[in-house]
Amino acid sequence: MKTNMKSYRALTDNEIQVMVANGCQAEDWSRVTVSDGFDAGRCQRVIFYGWAHLGSSQGSIEVADGFVKLCGLNNVTLRNVSIGDHCLIENIGNFINNVTIGDYCHISNVSTINTCKDATYGQGHLISVLNEVGKGNILLFDELNSQLAALMVKHGANTKLMDALNGLVHQSIDASRPQCSTIGDSVSIVNTNEITNAVIGDSCHITGASRLYNCTIASTNDNPINIGTGVICENSIVNGGSSITGSVKMVDCFVGEMCELTNGFTAASSVFFANSYMANGEACAAFCGPFSVSHHKSSLLIGGMFSFYNAGSATNFSNHAYKMGPMHYGMLERGTKTASGAYLLMPANVGAFSVLFGKLMYHPDTRDLPFSYLIAYSDTMYLVPGRNFATVGLYRDIRKWPKRDKRGKGERKSCVNFDWLSPFTIGEIVRGKTILEKLRAASGDRVSTYNYHEYVIKAQALRQGIEFYDLALRIYMGAVLKRHRPERPTTTQGEGNWVDLSGLLMPESEERQVVDDIISGRLDSIAAVIARFKAINRNYNELRWSWSYRLILDYYGIDQLNEEAIACIHADYVAARRKWIALIREDAMKEFSLGDVDPEVLDDFITQLDREIDFENQRLYM
Repeated sequence: MKTNMKSYRALTDNEIQVMVANGCQAEDWSRVTVSDGFDAGRCQRVIFYGWAHLGSSQGSIEVADGFVKLCGLNNVTLRNVSIGDHCLIENIGNFINNVTIGDYCHISNVSTINTCKDATYGQGHLISVLNEVGKGNILLFDELNSQLAALMVKHGANTKLMDALNGLVHQSIDASRPQCSTIGDSVSIVNTNEITNAVIGDSCHITGASRLYNCTIASTNDNPINIGTGVICENSIVNGGSSITGSVKMVDCFVGEMCELTNGFTAASSVFFANSYMANGEACAAFCGPFSVSHHKSSLLIGGMFSFYNAGSATNFSNHAYKMGPMHYGMLERGTKTASGAYLLMPANVGAFSVLFGKLMYHPDTRDLPFSYLIAYSDTMYLVPGRNFATVGLYRDIRKWPKRDKRGKGERKSCVNFDWLSPFTIGEIVRGKTILEKLRAASGDRVSTYNYHEYVIKAQALRQGIEFYDLALRIYMGAVLKRHRPERPTTTQGEGNWVDLSGLLMPESEERQVVDDIISGRLDSIAAVIARFKAINRNYNELRWSWSYRLILDYYGIDQLNEEAIACIHADYVAARRKWIALIREDAMKEFSLGDVDPEVLDDFITQLDREIDFENQRLYM
């Protein structure tokens, strides 16, 4: 919030007489001060308690398309209020108390705008995510991003880290905490009931909201926030560009950049980041990372960690595994989908880009079997490893996310890496291929099924899973090699296991270094921590090459990349990618055969696939 540097003067006797004639009253006229441009004739039926600083009331303001009103104060009760220039404030049913209002604001037909003692504006509020009855693991504040939140959740048991982060968060909060509720410049608040203990940023539009209590609405001119009819928002923070409309009920939540919550969605103790969309359903103790989507009224996201996620209708998660209360939770890694009516019993961990069907029991852990189908059929749980790797759905998904990132380049707080084949997912594929090969070796080729953690894998599915994983490996290695000169990497930092920190793909060693540097004080501010995450993200290509180089040597059993090896890798890449495209085409034809797809839609999709065959001129999606 900008500092008010205006100079104010006392009212003249003539101005007081004009205001009194217009029905105005003051507890003490000497405590009402004004700046240049103030027009006493534009104050009507205003009652002043305490002090007031009033800016210029010249000019007019557009209140609807083509409808312009004169600036001024009409039918308002004010106490300890500062009002900027060129504002129209009218028809305040109760009062405005202890509030700073910026320039060019329109506030009309509002009951109460108030600041109470010890207001926090939602900053520093501790919530329990994943473990619904936990002691709290995420501190809300306006600079929170998905990586910081994920770090808090993932390392919540690390007391030294949490204490250090707590100190950095409160250091950031204390540096910017206002003395009272603030309303920025060019804000519109109309037909709204109650606003108490709120910081509302520039260009925010609030229309018909029911209650905003103890909130920070971090709107900006470049990324305005829209709060709509019937919204109740308590102890929460909303970041730039987001939209909260359609009678959303939200308590103890954080909403990141360019998110949309609408159509009666309800949320408690949950966080939403970067382009997430939530409508009709419900979230409780949910960590919704970038591009998490739930459209349906009957869907409940509870006790889960998601990203690049799509919830089918009637999706449900049970965090009451036994009788100790709602303390269980799980993770669905990036790109996971749940089909209509899917149910997952927590605790559970589902590998990246998997699809869940039916009522899934036995607490599945498929983190080393990504791109799989998990299917419940009666009391039997089936696992189809790698099946989603060659589907139309995956092909469409990995192309839509970059196009749907609505964030401006200068406003991207959370790091989001869109690579679907990366050291993170390929590392899981390597481990998954080994698991399947060991299952086959242990039971032989003549059995009809294999068992993996209470899940049944049919023999044909296991064989296809190995083939899918091998295709993915060859596509990945060939594509990475095309992006890098075939020389030894200049760093070893990328070696070892990789993690997905809610959108940021990074070596596990880098995450450990971040944790150590926060504890030691080498990262001594929230800005420094976020800068480290962004630096890791910028260095992704080199870190990936360091990891991939070792993978290539191990896979092909060679000591170095020579011309012969490079030619072999490229040939494998071309063949694997052609096979992948053919499998996706086959999947599209299968869907067309069901009779629900128009021929024109199929033709357009097939044409798009045909373009993929031109390897040299295409953009490689990884």
